[in-house]
Amino acid sequence: MHAVLQFPDISPELFSITIFGFEFALRWYALAYITGILVAWRLGVMAVRRTRLWPGDTPPMTPAQIEDLLTWIILGVILGGRLGFVAFYQPGYYLQNPLQILMVWQGGMSFHGGLLGVVLAGWVFALRHKLPKLSTTDLIAHTVPFGLMLGRLANFINAELWGRPSDLPWAVIFPGGAAQNCPGVAGLCARHPSQLYEAALEGLVLGLLILWMVYRRGALKTPGLIAGLFLAGYGAARFVVEFVRQPDAQFVTQGNPLGLAVHLGGYGLTMGQILSLPMIGLGLWLMVQARRRAGP
Repeated sequence: MHAVLQFPDISPELFSITIFGFEFALRWYALAYITGILVAWRLGVMAVRRTRLWPGDTPPMTPAQIEDLLTWIILGVILGGRLGFVAFYQPGYYLQNPLQILMVWQGGMSFHGGLLGVVLAGWVFALRHKLPKLSTTDLIAHTVPFGLMLGRLANFINAELWGRPSDLPWAVIFPGGAAQNCPGVAGLCARHPSQLYEAALEGLVLGLLILWMVYRRGALKTPGLIAGLFLAGYGAARFVVEFVRQPDAQFVTQGNPLGLAVHLGGYGLTMGQILSLPMIGLGLWLMVQARRRAGP
């Protein structure tokens, strides 16, 4: 085996306490959600307070309205993420066990479903308060990437959503089943730390690019441009990382070891790639339309 990295000794729980016989634990994953929401809130408030960033120097909402919007966004993330996982990844299982749809604490969330939930929540909020829809979407989109980064880092700490087997110097031997039963590999196998790839591409790189576009290029003055950049950027990053990410177990069979969800003329796409293609297309379309509306 080539030189690889051992998984760091990090507990998924930040701490736990027992009160009156009940154990309460704060997990890194929950902390990532909480911190991501707080960062998004502060980025949103910072943006609307800088009136010069917006068309006609008029932000789409007030700082107080952002606090109200957060409640809608949280519901959109949880409901959309859970229902997306049920519909996209294990519909047959949950049709037979419908009560388990409610058991969010047992895991199973889809980013693409969560995104749809957030978009729906944002548009309903904009309709109720008569806010400009595209600028509201831009406002939401520019706050998301750093929360994604924190979520992917939490996935790494949880030793979940790991990548395919690899012998690269930075490949990681994850604990549990990830290090066992790798096709063509004798003994323990190392895998791509695909969670870190996603944290870097979907979170840090995309987030810094969007902030540069917002604060240095005045992109919020062109409604729809930032929303399109986020959709296309996330979709492209996820599509690329799927090549080295371990597919979901329900798609891996003896005749389909790569976990391909659809086969096209000898080629195949994973479910993550299938769901990312519409994001890329819609994102590019939004950017083109935004540029056209802005004129020369």
